[in-house]
Amino acid sequence: MNHSFPALSRQNILVTGGGGFIGKALVLALRELGAEVQAFGRSRYPELEALGIPCIQGDIRDQTAVRRAVSGKSCVFHVAAKAGIWGPPAEYMAINYQGSEHVLAACRSEAVGALVYTSTPSVVFDREDLNGADETLPYAHRPLCAYAASKIPAERAMLAANSAGLKTLAIRPHLVWGPGDANLIPRLVERGRAGQLAMVGAGSNMVDITYIDNAVHAHLLAGENLCTSATAAGEAFFIGQEAPVNLWQWINALFAGLGMAPITRQVSLPLAYGAGAVLELAHRLLRPQQEPRMTRFLALQLAKSHWFSHAKAERLLGYRPLINTAKGTDALLAWLTKSSH
Repeated sequence: MNHSFPALSRQNILVTGGGGFIGKALVLALRELGAEVQAFGRSRYPELEALGIPCIQGDIRDQTAVRRAVSGKSCVFHVAAKAGIWGPPAEYMAINYQGSEHVLAACRSEAVGALVYTSTPSVVFDREDLNGADETLPYAHRPLCAYAASKIPAERAMLAANSAGLKTLAIRPHLVWGPGDANLIPRLVERGRAGQLAMVGAGSNMVDITYIDNAVHAHLLAGENLCTSATAAGEAFFIGQEAPVNLWQWINALFAGLGMAPITRQVSLPLAYGAGAVLELAHRLLRPQQEPRMTRFLALQLAKSHWFSHAKAERLLGYRPLINTAKGTDALLAWLTKSSH
């Protein structure tokens, strides 16, 4: 990151979820800026500790642990979350919503001045195509997965908490990918190799994706804004690449770069959606711990367009992607190839 963040570099910062994909990249970027930074999470993070970055072990559901971690900080990046599309709804609410309330309470009691919340565009996905939608879009009335259902009240609480004493905002990066990703792309590749992927719908849907460096850059811009003019306080921001991609063309180009066969098999959205409904019910009754191969949310995500205007982030945060999609894809392919050997 060769950008200057003078105010942020002087802060004493906590990153919750500091060992995750976005969290770790953010911790390393803040360290590079010269900021005093600590990571908070359920595990130990040897890679960060080896660099001399203090890691505080604790659970976001434990209010005392959160308050202890926040103590003495001037800025907090709340990245920790239970992600994914399957699991007990109560667990999603406890971690994503109640955990966020714990962070808010700790920031208020410890006089933290700035709080950047990592949200998701899933908070507005209400089963229909989204083409160039902006932040005026309302929250989804019928979220189809526990993750989205728990992130909606969490983001509401974060933005409602914005005040003269505690400046808050929410970043909504879409489908974050790149070197270091242990979830999204590796799972995609694994399913592709196993022949378990099929194109859902017509294959023409456009989606926003966000390279990891760009997601981190947006967080840094957000933190700098809150620590200075705070013109972006109380706002939510969609974050993505320079342009959306055709989802299936992008996946097939990735597979080609890895020497894998393209996805040519197609299933209709009604069929995938119906199968998802049946599998969700069967898994709830018989295998609640195991994620179904298809869910209604996944079927819609794979078939519908979901891309957003980044004009607000550009205007208020000065956000522009640092790494374009072509360059990011090359870096991802190099990393995937290296890590498979």
